[in-house]
Amino acid sequence: MKTISFKVTDDEAKLIRSLAKQERTSLSEYLRRRAKGAGPAPEPPQRTRCEFTGAMIFAPHPGKPPLTTASVREMIADFP
Repeated sequence: MKTISFKVTDDEAKLIRSLAKQERTSLSEYLRRRAKGAGPAPEPPQRTRCEFTGAMIFAPHPGKPPLTTASVREMIADFP
């Protein structure tokens, strides 16, 4: 694996490290993602309480419908 180094000002270094920390990733991974044109890391899934069982479950992503028994059965119907 190759090593790439470059110079930045102290303020730039602080900013880059701060942005990597906000994304909860290493400096190297942050710079790799940005070089590939990828945006910030996806948000971790949110959790919510199931209204039927009271258990903590993953909440649906914004704009996506929640999983139901019917939708899961439909998804796995073609699974071998």
